[in-house]
Amino acid sequence: MRTLIIVLAVFGLSFNPAFAASADGEKAYDLLFQEGVLDSIARDKELVYQRMVTNGLKPETAARDTGDIALSFTDDGSEMAHLEFRQDDKHRAMGVFPASVGNPMIMVFYESTIRDMAETAGGSPFYIRNRVKDALVQPAEVVAGQAVFDGKTVPVQIIRMRPFENDPNKDRMQGFGDLVLSVTVSEQVPGWYLRLVAETDPENGSDVIYRSEMQFEGVQEGRE
Repeated sequence: MRTLIIVLAVFGLSFNPAFAASADGEKAYDLLFQEGVLDSIARDKELVYQRMVTNGLKPETAARDTGDIALSFTDDGSEMAHLEFRQDDKHRAMGVFPASVGNPMIMVFYESTIRDMAETAGGSPFYIRNRVKDALVQPAEVVAGQAVFDGKTVPVQIIRMRPFENDPNKDRMQGFGDLVLSVTVSEQVPGWYLRLVAETDPENGSDVIYRSEMQFEGVQEGRE
């Protein structure tokens, strides 16, 4: 049986850091990689996420990577989830994943952040990936609260991680050393993930160097 995480509820649509709780690595990991979240999705439907990217150092990459990501299913009974990136009339396959395991959008979120950071700030993508992987099993900040989805207020949990907070190479990362990874999840959101955000130092009030947001848009009819 999966362990349950208990956090203080924050009422309203804003989140108060005073009510943040620290979860151990196992509990945070279970929240991030929740299994079975695609089981209830009809296989003739698709989940659509909007990705919006800001990159102050390489704005051309932001334009390249802003678009929609659609998650659909095979109709041959193999229980595979297909991801496709859509930008205007251009479509690009992003991979095929076992639907029974969970929602692969969480891996798309982390891998795209790793790629963007390596491309923008330089450095080894292997080093960046290892730091992010390590953060996934470390204690994380978890906040419980509410958000609006599909016109209704739903309970959510936000898991926040700062993978480079104590990294000895932080000052050489062109602002990415202050990267915050924030994942908002809810049982009342199809596919579990409402919002996935990677942002450089969102609390300092200055211009953001980098921001990637994947926002769940809804369920729609699958394409033929």
